[in-house]
Amino acid sequence: MARKNVLIMGAAGRDFHNFNVYFRDNEDYNVVAFTATQIPNIHGRLYPTELAGKLYPEGIKIYDESELLCLIDELHVHEVVFSYSDVPFNYVMTKASMVNAAGVSFRLLGAEETQIKSKKPVVSVLAVRTGSGKSQTSRKIVEVLRAAGKKVVAIRHPMPYGDLVKQKVQRFGSLEDLKKHECTIEEIEEYEPHIALGGVIYAGVDYGAILAEAEKEADVILWDGGNNDTSFYKSDVTFTVVDPHRPGHELTYYPGNTSLRMADCAIINKIDSADAEDILTVRNNIRKVNPKAKIIEGASPIFVDNPSLIEGKKVLVVEDGPTLTHGEMEYGAGTIAAMNFGAAEIIDPRPFTVKSITDTYKKYPKIGVLLPAMGYGEQQMKDLEETINNTECDSVIIGTPIDLGRILKINKPSTRVMYELQEIGAVTVESILKEKGII
Repeated sequence: MARKNVLIMGAAGRDFHNFNVYFRDNEDYNVVAFTATQIPNIHGRLYPTELAGKLYPEGIKIYDESELLCLIDELHVHEVVFSYSDVPFNYVMTKASMVNAAGVSFRLLGAEETQIKSKKPVVSVLAVRTGSGKSQTSRKIVEVLRAAGKKVVAIRHPMPYGDLVKQKVQRFGSLEDLKKHECTIEEIEEYEPHIALGGVIYAGVDYGAILAEAEKEADVILWDGGNNDTSFYKSDVTFTVVDPHRPGHELTYYPGNTSLRMADCAIINKIDSADAEDILTVRNNIRKVNPKAKIIEGASPIFVDNPSLIEGKKVLVVEDGPTLTHGEMEYGAGTIAAMNFGAAEIIDPRPFTVKSITDTYKKYPKIGVLLPAMGYGEQQMKDLEETINNTECDSVIIGTPIDLGRILKINKPSTRVMYELQEIGAVTVESILKEKGII
């Protein structure tokens, strides 16, 4: 029987994983193309022979998603597999309708088809949207596990924006490793906090090979999720972070709603800066779709290393890039710090942007007066640096999880914003881990 031609829609992450674990050695299917969106400069590349396996000696081409319907016709596609995250339900079904109208099937792979079983206990941190607060949740879990005497190794959702063969398996145990692997700002934002705590974090492309390496040095594997994607590994306990600043999104975004339904524990984060009515809405929605899940309420108190650079100052606020772009947040930790510490004015960076940063505002006009820390490659990092240095302000508030001043040469005073998970009530990360037998 002839192999079924498959096209995988992705964004350089979940798509590669789905291929590796389900399609790579599957002789029933012939993956004829990937398409890419969300991430700049991914299309036009090749999923390489070295990773694609014996069925794909020439590798697999990656196209821009805008070519989807033409590719279905030109490559005689039988089935399209949707494989990226943090998109509204109507977006997914619009894509499904387009594909179905072109005469082919549209598919979403499930957990049993895509999750790998580890030899070690796995704790997963998921979220219903980008920017909900996974990072501080992961740091809290690591703290609790270490206090119980466990060696924790984190594995991060993929962000392979460079040479895919070199990025097959990446281990980060020092700041030097970030340079060694030529990390983008988006990658550094996720890896550096673990390194700063003295930990080890893996990432890359082949998550079977990554897991095999991580298991050699771990008592417990921590899956540190990306966007609102589900875990690549079968989990012994799953924490899903819910954001009351975006009430209702936990019901209407893919696959965040799946992540919520899979949760052993839902964490309602940021209750210190959210409206009581929105917190109640989120709590009720958790109960509606996952009544068995325990609920932790958590605050995210804001700290800055130099408040004097905010009070009375005209400030440029730099926030986490994906949180503002496809995460659709209209403010972040930097904005809250500007308000809490008495900034005189938040300066609009749009008159000062250059090149790819200008393009980002055109693509995501709702960003407004905040500057997303875009850095998907060396040139975009230079564009971000130039934009910051062009902006006429007294100081810069850095609301990203990393020391941006270590990466960019900023020509004006800057202060970092930091935040941690502060649990409120009797249900805690520690109590859940004990209940599940992890500690």
